[in-house]
Amino acid sequence: MSKQRELSRALSARHVQMIALGGSIGTGLFLGSGSAIHTTGPALILAYLITGIFGFLMMRAVGELLLSNLKIRSFIDFAKIYLGTKWEFAIGWSYWLAWASLAMADLTATGIYIRFWIPSLPQWITPLIIVLILVALNLTTVKLFGEMEALFASIKIIAILALIASGLVMIITGFHQGNNTASFQNLFNHGGFFPTGIRGFLLAFPMVIFSFTGIEMIGLTAGETKNPRLDIPRAINAVPIRIALFYIGAITIIMSIFPWNQIKPNQSPFVQIFTGLGINFAAGIINFVVFTAALSAANSAIFSTSRTLYVLAKNRLAPHSLAHLSKNNVPITGMLASAIVFLIVVLLNYFFPSQAFDLITGVANTSFIFVWLLILITHLKYRQQNDQLGAFQMPWFPYTNYLTIIFYLFILVILLINPSTRLSVVLTIIFFMLMIHGYPYVHRFKVNY
Repeated sequence: MSKQRELSRALSARHVQMIALGGSIGTGLFLGSGSAIHTTGPALILAYLITGIFGFLMMRAVGELLLSNLKIRSFIDFAKIYLGTKWEFAIGWSYWLAWASLAMADLTATGIYIRFWIPSLPQWITPLIIVLILVALNLTTVKLFGEMEALFASIKIIAILALIASGLVMIITGFHQGNNTASFQNLFNHGGFFPTGIRGFLLAFPMVIFSFTGIEMIGLTAGETKNPRLDIPRAINAVPIRIALFYIGAITIIMSIFPWNQIKPNQSPFVQIFTGLGINFAAGIINFVVFTAALSAANSAIFSTSRTLYVLAKNRLAPHSLAHLSKNNVPITGMLASAIVFLIVVLLNYFFPSQAFDLITGVANTSFIFVWLLILITHLKYRQQNDQLGAFQMPWFPYTNYLTIIFYLFILVILLINPSTRLSVVLTIIFFMLMIHGYPYVHRFKVNY
């Protein structure tokens, strides 16, 4: 009986909006923006704008694919139709790797964040507890996943809006700290808009990309959304507003209050802003926010990896047992299999507590870029093979499609020539090539799945 069941459509319009919103606000904004500002200066605003535009275009490609056939419930299935089963196999397992590595990175982060309050707690204990709790909650219903994501997204939104509102007050009142006065002129008065030159500007893009990882996750919610034809376009079309407010708005405010060269690279700029307002427990507040942001990413990873394995298993590209649904129509075996892999991070944090985070984040970044490229290529093939198109189309096709592909290839080149990320790119390329060239062997034996 379980083989005949399908994923339930229990996600409401509110859930879809909040999932899309949470997916477009990563921990990179709260924690990594200090380092990004130190590397790039005010030009980081432009890097977020450019990356956001291409992220929106990629999302429009996802939306057009999903709404072209509502019987198909994942962009992974579209890869099979327009690129072939070999590429479906590659994008499916690459997407699983992307989310698995992102989950391990954020689970590692939770172990680091919790030690802010409990310094003596071993770093590996927190990821273990969180995996067990999140899996238990996700095994109930997909609606509970939607509610958890709505809660996590709300916390991030409140923190950003508080920063922007506080910052505007500081700018309007001419807030002073030392010799500095809060003003929009700080964006230009300390070495210009490009103080670290073109090199610093280009190095910002990999850091910015990491902030956007997971933005495409709405492409997996289509199969569990009550009204996908209405909810998905609404969520995708709101992406530019979110990027303008939450990324560009927040970064602009931060560098207007404090000149970019006064922002500490090893500290969240949110902490520096709130501390400047006299909120002495600001570090604790922001630590709570980034902790919940990491929980959100881990929660999303449990959802995404289990649904990816479900799609692959349904299409006989993974053991068929991974397509088994619980009585609540949740892919239980796929979720438990992914959770076991996530627990590898517990071992990494036990044996390599200081290197685990950097080891994993590079793989996540590169894997997501590969998936985004394959989504765009799939969309390109879809448009080439279909004369009759729906109302929700990628704007200015095919130019925007080609430009977005070029942009993501450009990011891969930057990651490859950067010594700190080169190994991650090479390892991910090796994995991807193994998936491409390993498919014939899987096809030969998949009758046994």
